[in-house]
Parts: sequence; C-alpha cells; structure tokens
Amino acid sequence: MGSNQSEAYRSFEEMPLWQQAHALAVRIHQITEPFPPHERYGLTSQFRRSAVSIAANIAEAFGRYHYRDKLTFYYNSRGSACETKSHLLYARDVGYTEPHLFDELAQELDTILHDLNKIIASIRNRLTERASR
Repeated sequence: MGSNQSEAYRSFEEMPLWQQAHALAVRIHQITEPFPPHERYGLTSQFRRSAVSIAANIAEAFGRYHYRDKLTFYYNSRGSACETKSHLLYARDVGYTEPHLFDELAQELDTILHDLNKIIASIRNRLTERASR
C-alpha cells in the first residue's frame, strides 16, 4: 500500500506528468481535426482515445492506494502512449501530419514514456524491497 511520486501532490492535476499527457491529448485532438472525413470513426477516433487514455490512466493511478494497483494503471498508460505513437507514425506515413509536427509530438511522447518508465521502475523497486523484508 502507499503511494509513489504522487505523494507530493494533492491532486493528479498537479502532477507534471499528467499535465504533459493532458496537453498532448489536446494537441492530438487539434491535429486530427483536419484528417479526412472517412477517418472520423477510424484513425481519428482511435488516435484521440489512445491519447486521452494516457492522462486518464495516470489520474486513475493517482487515485489508487496500493502500489500494485498504481502499477497496473501506469502500465496501461504506457501501453496507451505506445499506441498513440503508432497512430502518430501512421499519420505521418500517409501524409496526415507535417514532419515538424510529427517530430514535436514524437518527442513529447518519448518524454512521457521515459517518465512513466521511471515511475514504474520506482514502484517495482518498492514492491521488491517490501517483498524482501
């Protein structure tokens, strides 16, 4: 039980990682607006959902009390970040996004993934320490 890096925050909205993920989801929404109408229920919808899911899972992890529960939602968030990156790569390759925009968003995703990996490693270390006691 207990919390992780979120201990210093009163709400998930204060977490820099959630703020980054939320801002990314807003940007993904904006960049998918001009996608072709035939993509509305395909790529556009999937892209937006996966991006929103990154921040949503971070928020849900914040609300969990036990380390194992938190870890599950951070893993889900990481999975959604990878899915979002896959959609971004596809959007670039079919010409829906400009190369400079792709580079910016890919960098943001890589930063989010890096930070999620640090949190996951920290929680796993705490679980390992507790198990060895």
